[in-house]
Amino acid sequence: MPKTHGTHKHARRKTASRKARVTKRGAARKWSARVTRESDALDLRHNVFKLDSPKAIARSLKRSAEHSDRRKSDPYRSAMSMLVFYINRAGKNLPATRKKKLEAAKGELRKAFGKTG
Repeated sequence: MPKTHGTHKHARRKTASRKARVTKRGAARKWSARVTRESDALDLRHNVFKLDSPKAIARSLKRSAEHSDRRKSDPYRSAMSMLVFYINRAGKNLPATRKKKLEAAKGELRKAFGKTG
């Protein structure tokens, strides 16, 4: 770390506040939403991850994966990757009930593609 004037503690605080300002600007903060929208993996149905049923989420992801011309992998891997990406990016902001449904959707997706074993 380069030497700065003032205390080390002060330099950290200044860096942290600068990062906070940068991330509060629209595009810088919403990169994961852009990935979900514009990914080469799938053409997703709008609000697919907000559906009530894990089975409905899995069905929608499967349909999207099988019909997508933009995916680079097999349909199962593309669908599972997008689901895992969404869960990971939501992180601590994902309510426990929603996370439980999305985790259950993983199992439903495995069943839908015949990957249980």
